[in-house]
Amino acid sequence: MPKRVDHGERRAAIAEALIKVAARRGLHAVGMREVAAEAGVSLRLVQYYFETKEKLLLAGLHRLAERFGERFSAHVPAAEEDRAPRAVIEALLRAALPTDEDSRTFHHLYTSYAVLAVTDPELARQPFIKSPDAAEDTLGALLRQARDADQLRPGTDPRSEAVGLLAMSAGLGTSVLVGQRTAEAAAEVLRYRLDRIFRPGAPGTSA
Repeated sequence: MPKRVDHGERRAAIAEALIKVAARRGLHAVGMREVAAEAGVSLRLVQYYFETKEKLLLAGLHRLAERFGERFSAHVPAAEEDRAPRAVIEALLRAALPTDEDSRTFHHLYTSYAVLAVTDPELARQPFIKSPDAAEDTLGALLRQARDADQLRPGTDPRSEAVGLLAMSAGLGTSVLVGQRTAEAAAEVLRYRLDRIFRPGAPGTSA
């Protein structure tokens, strides 16, 4: 009886192979043939599952987003019902900083996807911005929760602050990646900004 193929697992393995090749050579230099070799499968099989390079790149992007979600879950405080929005937001932003091999790969490749989408019409037509939008929605919801609990400073707009925090986190991540500052120095900048958003004495806020 022929062995049953798990197509989901095979697609995921090929997407992981793309990430490994891109981490070594840069996203712009990735080809389907190199990904096939890394995954230990034929070029025809990669083409069967993804048809075009753009679809393969998008699969890699989705896998990066999944890995970030897993990383975020590992950084969120263990408390459940009484978890403070301030602590969750800081955990999310810190998880995005390139502090180890996995997070450096995430930041490097995610930034590369954004740059490549500017000049690649096919990749740009893919739903690239859904993950950034989802992150803004998550932070915005946490900030609204904090506002409703009277934990934010007067006049704070949750949506605008969510956009600003993510933009700051991305910029700080790049500065860490290129050696401009340490990850801890970047985290201190994020903490300083959060302390300007949250009221003094709010759960999780610096004294």
